[in-house]
Amino acid sequence: MLHGSFSRAGLGSDPAEIQGMLCGMLAGGMALENRGWLNALADFINQGEPFSESVNLQLKELYDDLCQQLLSTDFGLTLLIPDDNAPINERGQALIKWVQGFMLGFGLEQNDLTKCSDDVKEALEDFSEISRMDEEMLEGEESEQALFEVMEYVRISAMLCFNELGKSADEQQSEPKTLH
Repeated sequence: MLHGSFSRAGLGSDPAEIQGMLCGMLAGGMALENRGWLNALADFINQGEPFSESVNLQLKELYDDLCQQLLSTDFGLTLLIPDDNAPINERGQALIKWVQGFMLGFGLEQNDLTKCSDDVKEALEDFSEISRMDEEMLEGEESEQALFEVMEYVRISAMLCFNELGKSADEQQSEPKTLH
């Protein structure tokens, strides 16, 4: 759905990469109500040019949906990866783009990994490995199962990062404001 409209708008990135980047920014600690993410996306995927109003609306809808998924208590994050009918390599490439986007977004928001738990550090190391995968996958049940397991790991790990470092509006208001 989004892929076609993003392509028509001339965006070089696909929905998986964009959702991954937004998720990474949120998981890295960006405030949910922060609207600076539109500028960051424009810088990275639109050569710094502002998006058209229709693309802005689609991106805001994607962002709001992502926030709801991350805040839900049922681990409801859905990665924007082509469905099971798409060729396995297309889905695998979309997952890699999602992870690359996540790593970029996370890095924009979080540069002090000393605050992170060992689980988050391990997930980020694994994401780094996943982002560099480039071998073709063979069609078949074994490859399907492997891809499903990696997708599920990425989904759960992204939520783990958000649950540890992400900030809801309530948390930000309750944080003490200290001056140094």
